[in-house]
Amino acid sequence: MKRGMPLKLSALMIAPLLATLSTSALADKIVFAIGGTPHSLQGLTAQHFTDLLQERLGDAHQVEYYHSGQIGDERQLLQKLRLGTVNLAGISSIMPTVAPSFALFDLPFLVKDRDHLLRIDKDIVMTDLAQDAEEKGLHLVSTWENGFRQITNSKRAINVPDDLDGLKIRTPQSEWRTLMFKTWGANPTPMAFSEVFVALQTGVVDGQENPLSNIDGAKFQEVQDYLSLSNHVYSPIWLTASAKGWESLPDDVQSAIQESAAETQQWALAKGLELDNELVTTLEDAGMQVNQVDRAAFVESSRPVYEAYAEQVEGGQELIDRALSLAEE
Repeated sequence: MKRGMPLKLSALMIAPLLATLSTSALADKIVFAIGGTPHSLQGLTAQHFTDLLQERLGDAHQVEYYHSGQIGDERQLLQKLRLGTVNLAGISSIMPTVAPSFALFDLPFLVKDRDHLLRIDKDIVMTDLAQDAEEKGLHLVSTWENGFRQITNSKRAINVPDDLDGLKIRTPQSEWRTLMFKTWGANPTPMAFSEVFVALQTGVVDGQENPLSNIDGAKFQEVQDYLSLSNHVYSPIWLTASAKGWESLPDDVQSAIQESAAETQQWALAKGLELDNELVTTLEDAGMQVNQVDRAAFVESSRPVYEAYAEQVEGGQELIDRALSLAEE
């Protein structure tokens, strides 16, 4: 018995050490999620970021990437960020539910082109809007591209706002996007992106609006006949963390995320331009009838949306004026 006791004691002493070694050998997880499909620009961008980040982090951390709303739509991802079950998420059209100032990007025809977008990002997003998000417990890491949005439907070509009269158009879960389409005469129907294909297929809605990469990535051409090129909204996607979660990350992990995100922004803008030039032909070849909308008619009909933003958002008119002035540089 005496000769066995040291062995038992040794085992008891070694077990916690082995457990510690086993735990430390496991990579810490960085959980990253988006709502978009893998073949959309959002999905391609997220994969590019994941690859860059994993390369920078090496074996010390494992990046777990989820697409297509696998672990929740954007609203659910915001909750998971705050709960700490997700570290990073791509959040787009529902950001105005976090801070009303983000509805700046729901103003029709505000963003002229991608150079204009970069100036807005530097002078407005990463200053004013980022501060508004921080006050709501979220940390903006980077602005990526979701893309210029276009209108599709199964009924008729959309040339002027009156052509939308009575059409049931799916919009993101955004009160401002709803207001926009209501102003133009449509019957907007907010729903999660993951529900849209079936809603179009079954006639629950007649049409929707999205960047070309989302339209092609989700195969909406299989259930939509008309593509009306409007560029009515430039829709960013923001790489987002919770403010508390971001502060809890080690400095080297923060740096790796920031560096990977900055590289990804440039990649996404270039890829978005490339896809804009390719996907019209792709969708046309798939049988969609393509037309250009009457931009002037839509701009004129959009004035009430600008007025509502200026009235309802604190400092709204100033943000509008600053954003529009940046188009002239």
